[in-house]
Amino acid sequence: MAFALKACGRIRLYSSLQNLIRFSSQTASNRKGLVLGVYTNKNEDGVELTLAAECYNKITRGKLLEQIKLAGNKVKPGKAFLFWGLDNEFQSVAVVGLGKKDVNEPIELLCHEKEAVRVAASAGCRALDAAGIKQIKVEDFCDPESSAEGSVLGTWKFQEYKSKKEPFPEVQLYQGDETSWQKGAAKAEAQNLARRLADTPSNLLTPTIFADEAHKILTPLGITVQVYDKKWAEDQKMYSFLSVAKGSAHGEPPKFLEITYNKSGSVSPFVLVGKGVTFDTGGISIKPSASMDEMRADMGGAATVLSTVFGLAKLNLNANVKVLIPLTENMPSGTATKPGDVVTARNGKSICVDNTDAEGRLILADALCYSADLKPKWVIDVATLTGAMRIALGNACTGVFSNSDYLYDTLQSAGSKTGDRVWRMPLWKHYSKQICEHPSCDMNNISKKGGGGSCTAAAFLREFVPEKTDWMHLDIAGVMGPADPAPYLSGMTGRPTRTLIEFIERQLN
Repeated sequence: MAFALKACGRIRLYSSLQNLIRFSSQTASNRKGLVLGVYTNKNEDGVELTLAAECYNKITRGKLLEQIKLAGNKVKPGKAFLFWGLDNEFQSVAVVGLGKKDVNEPIELLCHEKEAVRVAASAGCRALDAAGIKQIKVEDFCDPESSAEGSVLGTWKFQEYKSKKEPFPEVQLYQGDETSWQKGAAKAEAQNLARRLADTPSNLLTPTIFADEAHKILTPLGITVQVYDKKWAEDQKMYSFLSVAKGSAHGEPPKFLEITYNKSGSVSPFVLVGKGVTFDTGGISIKPSASMDEMRADMGGAATVLSTVFGLAKLNLNANVKVLIPLTENMPSGTATKPGDVVTARNGKSICVDNTDAEGRLILADALCYSADLKPKWVIDVATLTGAMRIALGNACTGVFSNSDYLYDTLQSAGSKTGDRVWRMPLWKHYSKQICEHPSCDMNNISKKGGGGSCTAAAFLREFVPEKTDWMHLDIAGVMGPADPAPYLSGMTGRPTRTLIEFIERQLN
């Protein structure tokens, strides 16, 4: 905690110390905190207060601004200063920097004002939480939805299996539009659900447990969850999907989820497909051991699409959405698929599996084939598909492949608003040739020519997309976590859950 005091007289210092001593004697559950903002745009006071901060400064008869000046007006963007004893309601006030107003950098594909609000709200809440304050009110920063997102995302962390859990602070809106705040909080709650699922250890989130969790989480919201077993997949001739599950033949059986959320009555649903590999060893083409534990999040696509429909239900949006999730482990064993084996997908295409670590595309292929039966408006698949995407784009954005300019443009605009940037990658016949030109079967699951691994993976998936259907493939391998450039996220990120909710919402207006 910080007083943000300089040498400005012993009387002021003594008074602030007395306030801290008085309020530190209160129990943490009774302490209340407030988050307010300042801009770095300079004025006669050396700093510009937000509207809420200006009102609070009047309530405290100028004490807030006085303390900020004592701190040397050094509230930097995304950083928080704590001030104590400014009024009788809030024991501590966190003042956070928002940076400059009206920043416009189109090339960044990011709404800086909204992202600055998320970062600031998160920083203020975290600072108060670290000081033991669990009841926090946050100003709206003229954008209550983003303020709620930053507050709810920033105060959550994965601690499911600690014997002593730290209680999360209760964050609420200080003043402003409560409806918009609750909307942002619902979206953030959905993303936190994806974060929790993705960070759960694989022995505690097998395909069976994931299916049970989906049922437990979604059915109370009026969402239908159908769980299909291995026999159903065999009847559907999903042998591409089942080939990945062979390594766990005597352990964890595969599952296939079909989730239905329909509040619109529309005949043609939006279809979301999520890669659900609950742990990926690489199979016989085994991965290096370093950081293999991160492969517990190889079901990040499944977590994201499940959490998206959870968010839609929380917001009570009038949408018709189908979610398809093939669930399996990818394990090495005596029954596992071997490099060079040939399998047949649901649409009858034969696939030479030259690399068993390119398994995500194999399970998505059959799910994409199945989506044709649903007569979709469009299909989007989300997957931690390729390490090549992480190499190409790092953790800055999601790589997107699409046969529809409209879908991509809508997604890019949604991502700019939510802070989940996307970048379009090529979906050219050049890459399809590398996948489809095989001497003895229809396709290969990897390209033999090297390079462009994300592009050839997308080209592979394209072969299974329903004919004449608008489609996008989101490769989230780079943004799944645990490292993330946004300071309001830690652990697995749950990206791009809020973007998918925003994307769907825009098509309902």
